[in-house]
Amino acid sequence: MSALHSRDAVPVDQGQLLEMVRAFYLEDEIVYDAARVEGGLGTLLRDPSCGAVLLLGSDDVPLAGYITLCWCFSVEQGGRFVLLDELYLRPQARGRGWGRQALRLAADWARRQGASVLRLEVNHHNTRAKVLYLSAGFQDDSRDILTLPLDGDARSLHS
Repeated sequence: MSALHSRDAVPVDQGQLLEMVRAFYLEDEIVYDAARVEGGLGTLLRDPSCGAVLLLGSDDVPLAGYITLCWCFSVEQGGRFVLLDELYLRPQARGRGWGRQALRLAADWARRQGASVLRLEVNHHNTRAKVLYLSAGFQDDSRDILTLPLDGDARSLHS
């Protein structure tokens, strides 16, 4: 089995990335809002202060997947930390132990950037991914992520 490696994606990679992003969103039942997702990905590719996208590959699978890593800030976490926002391996790249290798690549990137914490989200229905993350040392904080869209009708705040 060949080892997984990564490289930082650049704006010219956006087309290949979007193909994988769409596949990931479809598979993980995430709504794909083209304007929002494509704009966010473009910003991440152009502005390293936001984070990075790592393209994953090996000698036998040149483009196996991707990881998006984004900078965040939390008083509880002691300041800046990295959010592993997305991790996707193409179907032909699965079952090789590359999920765990991808997590190591993400953690190595975060450490090199000076982060002391790497966090991630996992959908409740994605039990296979959660098992991988827990076995790799991530801790379940027993919390739910709640979202309030600010660009739409926020009637509930005004009720």
